[in-house]
Amino acid sequence: MNLMKLRIVELLEQHKKITAVADALGLKQPTVTFHMKSLEQELGVKLFETRSGKIYLTEAGRALYHYSIKINSLAHEAQRVVKEFDQLGRGTLKIGASYVPGTYILPRIISSFTKLYPRINLTLVVKTAPVIKDLLLNHDIDLGVVSCEPFELPPLSAETFCEDEMVLVFSPLHKLASCAQLAPEQLLNIPFILHSPESSTRQMTMKWEQSNRIELNGQLEMDSLEAIKQVVMLGEGISFVSRLAVNKEVARGELECRPIPQNVHKRYVYSTYNLDRSPSALMDSFVEHLQKSIPI
Repeated sequence: MNLMKLRIVELLEQHKKITAVADALGLKQPTVTFHMKSLEQELGVKLFETRSGKIYLTEAGRALYHYSIKINSLAHEAQRVVKEFDQLGRGTLKIGASYVPGTYILPRIISSFTKLYPRINLTLVVKTAPVIKDLLLNHDIDLGVVSCEPFELPPLSAETFCEDEMVLVFSPLHKLASCAQLAPEQLLNIPFILHSPESSTRQMTMKWEQSNRIELNGQLEMDSLEAIKQVVMLGEGISFVSRLAVNKEVARGELECRPIPQNVHKRYVYSTYNLDRSPSALMDSFVEHLQKSIPI
């Protein structure tokens, strides 16, 4: 079994056509067919079947496809990392971040880092924290910077940079603005803007409800933090958000914030990577730069 055969398995699942796979790999169709038959003979099991002029993976083929993706990704990653050691100041770095660090922390840090290393190619993907962890597990990104509750997810290694304090936000004209301190019961029956179910903020909100035996009045659900802030500023709604996300609005008097009453759930900003890969010199340099630049 070699990498070319595994790449063919991966591409067949995507395209379902030998012609498309041959074009993608720069091979002739008979060569692709030869590799397919050779792989089936090598493993002693049928991996491919033809239906309506298309190639589909059998159940055994699907099992092999799962490993093909990981092996091909690791091979590509290994090649890239080794090359970077011979190209000082060059290389590529793929960073994944959850919404708070990706929006309010990393842009400035990435800007200053690319000035230090102008010849690098850096990509930033902003998704929810659970998605970023999955991308790391699948070797789709090199480094994750996520805001979430403490976690253990081998083989991911995580380093804490700072606490990401969660606060309750509302309009300066809201009735809660006159209260210096709040009790959980005061949030009952007030329209509450929920974050998307996949977000770590939504998960923390649910835990807060359970620990305080309260059901918030979730009138709206949004997957955009900026949209949540705008709705809170304009109406009677309230929400739980990161203090990092509202510092400017609070300073300008556009929003009020208070500590979330009776909240024992802490959230932190972590840098995390997959221990199954060797960190490149470029990634080490970025993590060091991140440690020096973190604004908290």
